[in-house]
Amino acid sequence: MKIENEKIVGMYEQMFLLRNYEDKIYFLFLEGVMPGTIHQSQGQEASAVGMLYDLRKSDYMTSTHRPAGHCLAKGVSLNSMMAEMFAKSTGCCKGKGGAMHTGDISVGAIPAIAITAGGMPVAVGVGLSCKMRKTDNVVVCFFGDGATNEGAFHESMNAAAIWNLPIVFVCENNLYGASTHISQVIKIKDLAERAPAYGMSGEVVDGNDVFKVNEAALKAIDKARKGGGPSFLELKTYRRCGHSRNDACGYRDKAEEKEWFDKDPVARCKKYILDEKILTEEKLSIIEKNILQLIEEAVDFAKASPSPLPEDALLNVYY
Repeated sequence: MKIENEKIVGMYEQMFLLRNYEDKIYFLFLEGVMPGTIHQSQGQEASAVGMLYDLRKSDYMTSTHRPAGHCLAKGVSLNSMMAEMFAKSTGCCKGKGGAMHTGDISVGAIPAIAITAGGMPVAVGVGLSCKMRKTDNVVVCFFGDGATNEGAFHESMNAAAIWNLPIVFVCENNLYGASTHISQVIKIKDLAERAPAYGMSGEVVDGNDVFKVNEAALKAIDKARKGGGPSFLELKTYRRCGHSRNDACGYRDKAEEKEWFDKDPVARCKKYILDEKILTEEKLSIIEKNILQLIEEAVDFAKASPSPLPEDALLNVYY
């Protein structure tokens, strides 16, 4: 698939932002500056960016307990994401969500649900709404490999198929559910094999190659937008970090880690840009420095923002 140079650079910029935003968050948590905890997705940037780069603002996305990359790629503002990490009132969820519950419905990012497979029934509901309102909007539904053993996965896949809903189900298969390797809980080689059981197409994609992810995304999104129904994409990827911030990954094989770290999606995209002489090292360096500056400015914005008031706990609550 031929991709314009401007788009290639744009996708690299987004992946670089995602990686360095999460790296910054990690160190801020280690310093004790931030409350709560984190579940990060360094290493999975190609999944978020490749899937969401061409999605419309009016389209929708549901996420997981690792929502940072998804949310930033869907258009949630950097400042509001950072402020949410500091539990400030200027946060994308007014300081009530924290790291596992970010989102902004104004850009189609439905606030993340941390329950495994919890976003899938929500995606079905949103997809049904799109169909009933006769729009051509699409829902991209992210979930992990562990979610495919949950009842909500099977019910959601089946409902989306029989109702022919405009949903792209995206399984980020990073090989581990917390500390459990996928081989211990699933007998099949590819999770995409499960899709035909629901009358749905399934495809395995190199989840660390942003160009291949984007190519698969464009096809699935176009199919859903034109009334062709749901699709299932299995993106083979790997998280560079632990399950959560106190996880040193002692259960992972070092050879396996090296194999996947050598396929780092951000580094691969940068290498392609340089090898193809799309940009020089100097121009890329300027772009990267600007992004790092934006992240620092977001931290300053978050620190200077006000905390929620006690009475704010009663806002946006339905009873």
